[in-house]
Amino acid sequence: MRHGEMGTATRGTEARLAGDEDLRMIPRWSMVLAVVLFVGMQYIFHGVMPHHRHEMLPLRLMMGYAWGSMFASYALLLGYVSRDVKRRGMSAGLWMLVCVVLPGGMGAVVYFLLRQPVLSRCPNCSTSIAASYHFCPQCQFQIAPVCGKCHRGVKITDAFCTLCGHDLAEDGAPARLHVYSD
Repeated sequence: MRHGEMGTATRGTEARLAGDEDLRMIPRWSMVLAVVLFVGMQYIFHGVMPHHRHEMLPLRLMMGYAWGSMFASYALLLGYVSRDVKRRGMSAGLWMLVCVVLPGGMGAVVYFLLRQPVLSRCPNCSTSIAASYHFCPQCQFQIAPVCGKCHRGVKITDAFCTLCGHDLAEDGAPARLHVYSD
């Protein structure tokens, strides 16, 4: 495997792991509700609706699966939003109301457009901070590596700043940020 291919494979693995983490955020109640809604739609289209015309069976099958899939997907989406909203420090009641009241999944679209960034905790003082911060705004604890010259974020594996070319070894970064340096 060449060097460029290895980077692509690593990015693919990272994306797959991030997707798995997102799927694990869907609560069990949402999964159970999705199954119940899907089975309920099958019951409605095959048990409740009259089916004295057998030539309509393919249409009933298609409609049962389509409506069942749509309601099941909506239940899974509501479950995801219910967990994601808490992770981002937003009002769970408000966003669940918006997602349920606005028709056709528009509430979920509005949520995904307006949601806040994921918050994390400062390891030093436990202040809630955005994931993009390099320093804690309360205690100045360095969370991510930055260039000592231009003060822009750098990767932990970089030897030189990608923007100004500064030698990052000269900065004397905290020991916890020297994981890959040796």
